[in-house]
Amino acid sequence: MASHDKGEAVAEIKEKFENSHAAVVTAYTGLTVAQLKELRRSLGGSAQYRVAKNTLTKIAANEAGVTGLDEFFKGSTAVAFVTGDPVEAAKGLRDFAKDNPALVIKGGVLDGKALSADEINKLADLESREVLLAKLAGGMKASMAKAAATFQAPLVKFARTADALRSKVEQGGAGEPAPAE
Repeated sequence: MASHDKGEAVAEIKEKFENSHAAVVTAYTGLTVAQLKELRRSLGGSAQYRVAKNTLTKIAANEAGVTGLDEFFKGSTAVAFVTGDPVEAAKGLRDFAKDNPALVIKGGVLDGKALSADEINKLADLESREVLLAKLAGGMKASMAKAAATFQAPLVKFARTADALRSKVEQGGAGEPAPAE
């Protein structure tokens, strides 16, 4: 590869690192072209999967300010550049790796923090952003309903007590004071 082409490749990979929320480094030795196409399809719009030369990727990552990945750039390497939900991309990679043991997750980076393969798998175990937001909204709604019920309880108690007193008075004057002797 000519040095001009290498410079362009480094610039392109650097841009992908800069525009991604996360990146996951994988080994893909043993995967067929059809399996790589299937992997790219399974990642959907949340990530781009790119096979790259280790040296060029390492240079691009360092230029983009991404640290902690150098140890992963050995052997056959491909990087999933995550522009969507990192949890969704991690799940896609993990699930594909379960069905295709030739794909090995080496590690990655999320918001500038290096992650091991185990941490990426833990990330894949999380629920998606939408589910977590829905749970948060449900919890907030439940808290507000509980607070409203708490504020309303004294008024309801007062109304019931007043109604009980009114009923007693109507039934026999039980609420009248005793005559003075």
